[in-house]
Amino acid sequence: MLNHPTHERLMELGLTGMAKAFEEQRRSPDLEALPFEDRIGLLVDREAAERDTRRLTTRLKIAALRQTACVEDVDLRTPRGIDRAVFAKLVEGRWIDRHENLLVTGATGLGKSWLACALGHKACRDNRSVLYHRVPRLFEALALARGDGRYARLLKSLGRAQLLILDDWGLSVLTAAERRDLLEILEDRHGRASTIVTSQLPVDTWHGAIGDPTVADAILDRLVHNAHRLQLTGESMRKRSAKTITLDGQPEH
Repeated sequence: MLNHPTHERLMELGLTGMAKAFEEQRRSPDLEALPFEDRIGLLVDREAAERDTRRLTTRLKIAALRQTACVEDVDLRTPRGIDRAVFAKLVEGRWIDRHENLLVTGATGLGKSWLACALGHKACRDNRSVLYHRVPRLFEALALARGDGRYARLLKSLGRAQLLILDDWGLSVLTAAERRDLLEILEDRHGRASTIVTSQLPVDTWHGAIGDPTVADAILDRLVHNAHRLQLTGESMRKRSAKTITLDGQPEH
């Protein structure tokens, strides 16, 4: 008689994982042979798994990654200049704990954004907070925030994320306001959090892309000196995918 009220009570307490496992046990006579401690353990494990899933869902929603990518699907067979050992260390994530940065450069179509999102997804799975922004859109958002009083709050959220992904950096020379914004972001994060930057431009040309030599020195000092680098080379993955047709007539990933 207590089965149904117990399920409802678990739901009221927010223990949805335990409630689901309780119902499954109630409907599975075979589990009655298990010791009491084992059955309780199954309930607790299910609750923990449900909470982990909810937390991951929330982290991914906040991260707003541009692409649905995961590190297990990264193509390491195609020659792109990705060293397997280096990539394995990036996947491991200790560089994020050390507040180091990652610079991913290369021509368009080589998968820079996809790699960044895959590493961002892995960071979310590892219980780290992540934010993704395309640089042009981020500067637009900061300009709007400056006008309506949200600027300080937006800067705080950018500085607080354990991993910030700045995608499509260097598409145009920065304006004075954009230089100040970028310096503020990197100053808040320097030595406290990690940043991934993707760009079509080689790192040694970034000084010119910033526009002001003094500000450029300050920005690059906070971004480059403790950064890992992935310099992608080879043929565009989009072109390669278009050439490769699988048996069912669909382009190969």
